[in-house]
Amino acid sequence: MKSLLPNFHLRILYIIPLTFKIMSTEVKVPSLGESITSGILVSWLVKDGDFVHKGDLLYELETDKITSEAPAEVSGVISLKANIDDEVEIGQIVALIDETAKVPTPVDAPPASSEELPVQQETPVATEEPVKASSSTSMQLSPAVRKLVTENGIDPTIIVGTGKGGRLIKADVEAAIEKDSATERESSSPISSPPKSTTGTHLPPDSRTTRKKLSPIRRKIAQRLVAAQQQSALLTTFNEVDLSRIIALRKKHQEAFIEKHGIKLGFMSFFVKASVHALQAVPEVNAQIDGDELILNHYYDIGVAVGTDRGLVVPVLRDCEQAGFEEIEQQIVAYAQKARDGKIGIDDLQGGVFTISNGGIYGSMLSTPIVNPPQSGILGMHAIQERPIARNGEVLIRPMMYLALTYDHRIIDGKGAVTFLKVLKEQIEDPSRMLLGV
Repeated sequence: MKSLLPNFHLRILYIIPLTFKIMSTEVKVPSLGESITSGILVSWLVKDGDFVHKGDLLYELETDKITSEAPAEVSGVISLKANIDDEVEIGQIVALIDETAKVPTPVDAPPASSEELPVQQETPVATEEPVKASSSTSMQLSPAVRKLVTENGIDPTIIVGTGKGGRLIKADVEAAIEKDSATERESSSPISSPPKSTTGTHLPPDSRTTRKKLSPIRRKIAQRLVAAQQQSALLTTFNEVDLSRIIALRKKHQEAFIEKHGIKLGFMSFFVKASVHALQAVPEVNAQIDGDELILNHYYDIGVAVGTDRGLVVPVLRDCEQAGFEEIEQQIVAYAQKARDGKIGIDDLQGGVFTISNGGIYGSMLSTPIVNPPQSGILGMHAIQERPIARNGEVLIRPMMYLALTYDHRIIDGKGAVTFLKVLKEQIEDPSRMLLGV
């Protein structure tokens, strides 16, 4: 039987796909918490085309809660894909790092010949004139130096480096900034020009006001405060407290407390412990509304408001009912340092059931703080001032502080609010009650 196929050779062409392995790593905005979906790219700490090392800080991201820095996960040449002041979403690619790139070598360094033997040279005598930073040196700036030159718009190649091998150090950049500022001041103030009369003169229109964007934190604070007042029935009630016994107790035991725990005994730990007792006495203050349900909390994680350059943050002290005075003070100091360094994490700010805000450290005599949703209450502390008060028919001078409790009237009625402040006042004016649990 003959084949039905035509008499010709069948040639099968196999197409082998060619693949190229791309060694570029995507730099994505990391997740910073469930409630954070985006942020503002505040600054790049590197330049486009720079060689970055694993662990180098790449950029600063400011969200409605925190400001964080992102390190490089790999080494290589970076290509920037986002601009400063861009709003970037979590997971968005903001840069690429080419891992195939080699570490740059100094231009003036000749390649070593395999035929030449190394020649031992005498150690050069140090001169008083420092070495000027080369372009290769500026490519390998430390994260602190790189951040400083980026923020101030300084070309590092024109700065004289005093570090080892002409490397720039932080002091070099700070000196250059100060020099530029001094030069600018001298140029802006004429030496021999006679004083001009200011009578009838006005500032130029552009210099009368300054316009700038609200930071993400500031915008979020504004939104939350407005929402709190619109969505809650906020009311504030007041009381005053005599701090005589607290002050005497601190004075008596301060040295021993520092010697044992290595930290000072402040006022805040007393108010935190007193607030725990008051929350236990009035459980509705330790509650929150979720839709048409009321959630009663049986734990006591209390937020303490801390002011920063970028706005107010409220880190949370955990399990305050179990913590000792020294533990509370240590947590407060640690959070304050993290806030100043911009290292507050999202986990530090979540989960609080009640907030204490001490406006007294800024001199506030009286205020009406706004509740931090979804919480139902916030305690406002104020400045300590000696005032005359009547006791048993006598007028005495005592260190007094006004207290303010702002609360959600949907959950807490006036009786509960007054009772809360009364219990807190009793605890502060007789600190032994805290130890006895009464």
